[in-house]
Amino acid sequence: MTEDVGERLRAERVGTVAQIETLSRVVEGIVTAQTGTATDDEHDPEGQTIAYERAQAGAMLQRARDRLAAIDAALSRVDDDSYGRCERCGQPIDPARLAVLPAARTCVGCAAGRR
Repeated sequence: MTEDVGERLRAERVGTVAQIETLSRVVEGIVTAQTGTATDDEHDPEGQTIAYERAQAGAMLQRARDRLAAIDAALSRVDDDSYGRCERCGQPIDPARLAVLPAARTCVGCAAGRR
C-alpha cells in the first residue's frame, strides 16, 4: 500500500510543480504588464482589474506552493513509515480520508479539534 501512496504522491508532486511553474509565469506576466505603466488603481478602471488578477494569481501560486510542501512532507512520512498516523494523537488516519487527502497529517477528530 505504501508504494501505491508514494506513487500517487509523486504524481501529484509532478502536477503541482507544473502548476507552480505556470502560475509563476502568469504572475510574472502580470507584473511585467504593470511595469512602466503609471497605473492609478483607484481612478483607472483597468487598474483595479489588474490588481485583482495579480492578487488572485498570487494567492493561487501560494496555495500551490503550500500544496507542494504538504506533498513533500507526506513523502517524508512514507519514507520513515509514519504515513497514515495522526501527527497529533498517533492514531491511524481513516483510509477514506487519505484517499481524498493523501497528504493529510491528522485524523478527522484532531483536524476538527475534537481531540
